[in-house]
Amino acid sequence: MGGLLALGSIMSMITLTPFFVFLFTIVFMASIGKSFGVRRLYVNLLVKIFEFGRQNIESVRQQQYANITKSVEEVEQARARNNPTVAGTGTDTGDGPETKVNGNIPNGNSNSSSSNSQYHRLSNGGDALPYIVNGGNTVISRAESLILSPEMIDDTPSKSAEPHEDDAVGEEGTDGDEGVGTDCGSEGGEHEAAGFKLANCLDYVKSGMEAIIEDEVTSRFLAEELKNWNLLTRTNRHYEFISWRLTVIWMIGFLIRYFILMPMRVLICFIGVVYCVIGFAIVGLIPMYRLRRAMNDVVFKHTFRMITRSISGVVRFHHPEYKPKNCGFCVANHTTPIDIAILSTDCTYSLIGQRHGGFLGVLQRALARASPHIWFERAEAKDRLFVAKRLKEHVSDPVNPPILIFPEGTCINNTSVMQFKKGSFEVGGVIYPVAIKYDPRFGDAFWNSSRYSMMQYLFLMMTSWAIVCDVWYLPPMYRAEGESAIDFANRVKSVIAKQGGLVDLVWDGQLKRMKPKKEWKEKQQEKFSKLLKGE
Repeated sequence: MGGLLALGSIMSMITLTPFFVFLFTIVFMASIGKSFGVRRLYVNLLVKIFEFGRQNIESVRQQQYANITKSVEEVEQARARNNPTVAGTGTDTGDGPETKVNGNIPNGNSNSSSSNSQYHRLSNGGDALPYIVNGGNTVISRAESLILSPEMIDDTPSKSAEPHEDDAVGEEGTDGDEGVGTDCGSEGGEHEAAGFKLANCLDYVKSGMEAIIEDEVTSRFLAEELKNWNLLTRTNRHYEFISWRLTVIWMIGFLIRYFILMPMRVLICFIGVVYCVIGFAIVGLIPMYRLRRAMNDVVFKHTFRMITRSISGVVRFHHPEYKPKNCGFCVANHTTPIDIAILSTDCTYSLIGQRHGGFLGVLQRALARASPHIWFERAEAKDRLFVAKRLKEHVSDPVNPPILIFPEGTCINNTSVMQFKKGSFEVGGVIYPVAIKYDPRFGDAFWNSSRYSMMQYLFLMMTSWAIVCDVWYLPPMYRAEGESAIDFANRVKSVIAKQGGLVDLVWDGQLKRMKPKKEWKEKQQEKFSKLLKGE
């Protein structure tokens, strides 16, 4: 019995000692912001694996479609043998106009050699045909003047909403106008004199149908679609059983992510959180302000570097000469709570945001012990006044770190930038814009808070391949003389969207939780009533 215990202790020392040395090395290198380059090699290897998977999927798809085409041709030949009267594709049967037999070829294309292979080649992210939407952000185009925009609507009738003088209601040239004007009798003539045409309503009906199919807001709160599969079944692609090679790769990846990477990531994150709670508690007890501020800077960066390392974060910073300085606002687009950890690996910030419970609440309370952060309840009006006052006090002190703000107020899915709240742009002071763009191939960083809790989201992050992103520091911006806070916010938003390759939208991100404002509807109703009156 004693021999077995001795053997067990020896085996545990042989296995656990290297593991803890390896773990300590990761945590230490993370805390000082250094790396051996293993994560970058890992990311490059993943890119090659994804490319192999893409080629494999396309090859299988082409082979499957070739088999379908071959079977269709065999069916057509059998039909031709059994029924000679329809043997030719252009044979006149005597019952009407010339007919063509095209089988089950998509879109009725009878050319089964070139167009069919092109059709199937695209089902996995290649050159898409017009009727295949694969990973795009827009399904349809629409008349911008008919959208319920939060911006001020011009009272001048738009081109799309004006009476059509040359276009018919139907698609039969000038006969359409006669159908509207003459067939309605004298009553129709009175409406014509008042400036009313049935065509005036059609643009609004069309716009409503387009909004039902796809609107610009709802799609921004769903996971970003991928052009190629990244071997994760949580994405919009499910190709794990399309071929045995891909199945083997997917199973190996599953084992690596869930049984090797995830336990290590959870342990590193736990160490980071414990370090955060203990470290900031000790820093908060230091009486000397300068020493406390210096130690806060060290613990702050160490904490978020370890948390970022726990999700295999690979961050590329651009233009470090524009890094935010003290006494100002760092303004960035918002995709995930991890944005804070990503940015805080390179600079110390004072944070402002909604008060949370659970895991985020633990971090918020720990951070508040050592440095000036602002947490508030979004629904309380008195908190909004308190926040505005605290912001002015903070930027008036030149030794305070910059305040990190996400003016959208909610997480957007890494494809666009939505309306910036004007509060932080009214205070004054310098604005340091920062653009963040995640690479969705390695993991979807977007937090859909209406679907996943914080712990569920962290589980998805720690079972992803990695979190890879680019961060661009942009030149500081100042509010121009006579410029309103809203115009300044839109100007900053436009710069961030352009640098990050994101869509610049005017919509309020809070629309995912509330209905559009009544004033927007009334503006459109007023505009349409003027059109009917002929004003």
